[in-house]
Amino acid sequence: MDTCDHSHVSYDLAVWDGEQPSNDEAGAVFDELYERYLESEDLIVEPSPRIEAYIKALVDRYPDHLPGSPWASPPVIDEASGPMVYLLMSYSRAEEVSEYAAALAREHGLVCYDPQGETLRD
Repeated sequence: MDTCDHSHVSYDLAVWDGEQPSNDEAGAVFDELYERYLESEDLIVEPSPRIEAYIKALVDRYPDHLPGSPWASPPVIDEASGPMVYLLMSYSRAEEVSEYAAALAREHGLVCYDPQGETLRD
């Protein structure tokens, strides 16, 4: 049996503003950013302007306030802190939405990382 806790039923992507790491480095960069900005409950950091602009463009395409929204934990902006946003998508829409999210991240000059596959999304 798989002892890892993958009990959440979402497909997750992490998007951050920073230098494009190599695939080998991406996991370590993700872990560090996640720990620093998303794990610590007492540290509330406003999303950076680039992350905010990215989320706005993302929810323009996939609104997070409508029934049937692809987001597993709306509003999306609540999953953002500092230079990073953690996107949780429902599995049923994950392929379509994650492709768009990855392409949009590239357009915005942001890094897009798949924590499940431990690989960069391009």
